[in-house]
Amino acid sequence: MRTDTGQVFRLDGYRPSDYLLPQTELTFWLLSDQTIVVAELTVERRAGVDVGAPLVLDGDGLVLRSIAIDRRHLAASHYEATPDRLVISHPPFESRFKLTLETEIAPSKNQALMGLFRSNHVYCTQCEAEGFRRITYFLDRPDILSVYTVRIEASREEAPLLLSNGNLVESGELADDRHYAVWHDPFPKPSYLFALVAGKLGAVRDSFVTASGRDVELGIYVEHGKERLAAYAMDALKRSMRWDEEVFGLEYDLDVFNIVAVSDFNMGAMENKGLNVFNDKNVLADEETATDADFASIEAMIAHEYFHNWTGNRVTCRDWFQLCLKEGLTRYRDQEFSADQRSRSVKRISDVRKLRTHQFPEDQGPLAHPVRPRRYREITNFYTATVYEKGSEVVRMIRTILGPHLFRKGMDLYLKRHDGEAATIEDFLKVFEDVSDRDLSQFALWYDQAGTPNLNVTTSHNPASSQFTLEIEQSVPPTHSEGHKRLMHIPLAFGLVGPDGTDMAYDGAKGASVENGIIHIRNRRQVVRFSGVSERPALSLNRGFSAPITLTVEQRPEDHFFLARCDSDLFSRWQASNKLLSDALVASFRSLLGGKTPEFSGGLAGLAGIIAGDQTLEHAFRALALILPDEADVAREISANIDPDAIFAGREALISTIAKANREQFSALYRELHDKGPFSPDAASAGRRALRNVLLDYLSALEGGAALAAMHFAGATNMTDRAAALTALAHRHSDSTEACQALAAFERKYRADPLVMDKWFQIQAATPGHGTVDTVKVLMKHPCFSMTNPNRIRSLVGTFVSANQTGFHRPDGAGYQFFVETVLAVEKRNPQVAARLATALRSWRSLEPGRQSKAREALLSISSTPNLSADLRDIVERTLA
Repeated sequence: MRTDTGQVFRLDGYRPSDYLLPQTELTFWLLSDQTIVVAELTVERRAGVDVGAPLVLDGDGLVLRSIAIDRRHLAASHYEATPDRLVISHPPFESRFKLTLETEIAPSKNQALMGLFRSNHVYCTQCEAEGFRRITYFLDRPDILSVYTVRIEASREEAPLLLSNGNLVESGELADDRHYAVWHDPFPKPSYLFALVAGKLGAVRDSFVTASGRDVELGIYVEHGKERLAAYAMDALKRSMRWDEEVFGLEYDLDVFNIVAVSDFNMGAMENKGLNVFNDKNVLADEETATDADFASIEAMIAHEYFHNWTGNRVTCRDWFQLCLKEGLTRYRDQEFSADQRSRSVKRISDVRKLRTHQFPEDQGPLAHPVRPRRYREITNFYTATVYEKGSEVVRMIRTILGPHLFRKGMDLYLKRHDGEAATIEDFLKVFEDVSDRDLSQFALWYDQAGTPNLNVTTSHNPASSQFTLEIEQSVPPTHSEGHKRLMHIPLAFGLVGPDGTDMAYDGAKGASVENGIIHIRNRRQVVRFSGVSERPALSLNRGFSAPITLTVEQRPEDHFFLARCDSDLFSRWQASNKLLSDALVASFRSLLGGKTPEFSGGLAGLAGIIAGDQTLEHAFRALALILPDEADVAREISANIDPDAIFAGREALISTIAKANREQFSALYRELHDKGPFSPDAASAGRRALRNVLLDYLSALEGGAALAAMHFAGATNMTDRAAALTALAHRHSDSTEACQALAAFERKYRADPLVMDKWFQIQAATPGHGTVDTVKVLMKHPCFSMTNPNRIRSLVGTFVSANQTGFHRPDGAGYQFFVETVLAVEKRNPQVAARLATALRSWRSLEPGRQSKAREALLSISSTPNLSADLRDIVERTLA
């Protein structure tokens, strides 16, 4: 484990390396306890660098066995080697030479799962962000691009499969039942994209013919016996490849494309060139073991990693400050893919819910940072919702501002101009300026300024002059490390909805740049006057979530009800409904704190009934519109002095109110939506199940709810329905006989399947109530739980600390004490996972004083622990700052 050095890396401190490594030849002699790596590096001194400039290579826990330059071994006095660094103070005068290094590593002891490690007897690598330095000494930075040739030697019995990046160019037999394979990747890449996999795995094979007629061999490698569970992933891969050709004109460039699924993996997946490595939860699925959400996630994840082939691999990032250049851009691309494969409006709503749940709190708390950070201590802590989700929204805004034609033209130019290069955000924005002749300098603040902008909007209508006026004021709240904020360029999509539910025409707009249904907000205060508007419209703002902002709009409740029923923009229709529900939940919180029983407008229950019964709407949309904002969303709206128990009580009261008012309608629709044919993961079928399970959640809150959920569980023919019923039982009727029997039956049926048991752990960890911390402690002793597997930790501990507001934030601080003990225990093996768990207290300052004090004590307890890893100390100290 690398402990904290205190070093801070800054964007303005970037300087090119003195040396380049244009060619890298690696040889691996694989043994679990003592793998030998020989690296032959072609070293070039960069033009203009002084002769004799020292060559400094990165390492991390390495054992150096030998070193040579141009085949001549170096004496110990000619270099300085530590486990974490290699310095050659006086390299050759020649501008180009070959450096040969032999290092020793122990994959079986690598529980951090970075570099080369073993997972279930399979050798595997994870090199992003800085894992390659755990394999050999190297210039381990994104702007060092090298052409790799890799030779792997291993026991055929132990590792019949030998994979690396690129194309297979040679293979054969060796003495002592060993064999070898040589892989060559012709495309220069940074070290973080290096990959190696070796072991015993089953294969699912297929092929793909590219747009230009080339045959590509496809392979997905999984544990033996699980091949059939990779069928959906293979189908998603082929659809991704075709979509990228049709939508972005991007064709795959190697002869093979391989995916490997492993059970021990820190991330969701990794886009290594031609050899993607996946967490097996993002590959394996069938109706018996995976929910509809799992199928959708697999589809998106397969697409995301494949799309990196161009946006991340062929064009990579100059330094880790530019991480959003590959991740935000590729997240946008996978979101668009999923929208085309499924429902565009439903996908948009789902993505915005995720952004608000994970990124908005990040912007509002001590871990706030720009989409392109300006400084970091540990880069793995910046694989955040801001980089991915907000980064995607920034790309989407570029398309909104320029339009689809110029956006595509800019993307084409970006990939052509920077192919084979390590690029920057400035490079990315410049191509869009070049193709559109627009100045995007103000827009660039979205990359460089943290925080969520707010627009305060007031309206007035003058029937005599037929003029409708918007007064818009922009503000960007200060974030923890940055008080002064500059004004942003915000593209605000809008509609003026008339009494008949259609958008009203207007003669013109004055006072601001308005084009194609977009108001371009650039100043602190802007007034827009629409002429030719004879009747007062209902104002529909931020349609399609055109900008990642918050809105404070002077609007009557009846306008929200009207828009929730009639807006032609489905996102805005959902947003209006969600706003009504959110306001009601905030009001109920205030009532409960004041000792009053919350009261809800009858209109809310009526609106729920209208939405549920509207046959013109997709099932999936109706399901999303009926789901109440979750407890974290309500807490974000309240923002201070938060009591999670009061939020939970208010939410349950509203669920009960809506369920009672619509019991007959919900029950009839629930019965009507029962699956009548064979299972299919397609969007329409998944949407039908989603609506039925939302109705189950409401109905389970009523008298007889436990019996209904138990019947649903017993009759379930797929994991989506089974997990929904188990959740209803565990969360609403945790002490009932039905819940205990269902949990026991689920465990008996799936005890041998770790990924399905993760759902069992997750459901129980999310069970509301102060007693759940004790349940989680017991479950940590379950034979299926493991403190060495990231999936197990995330499913149980991660769910409890991030998704269980009442259990984790127990008033006596027992949840926080468990948090301290568990985070420190995890850190001993895997600092990355521990650091991710530690972000659960990022919003501790918004809690009521009693909980706030106990949360601070927990963070201080971790901070005072000696020899903390760089990963964990970085998160905790920023959270406390």
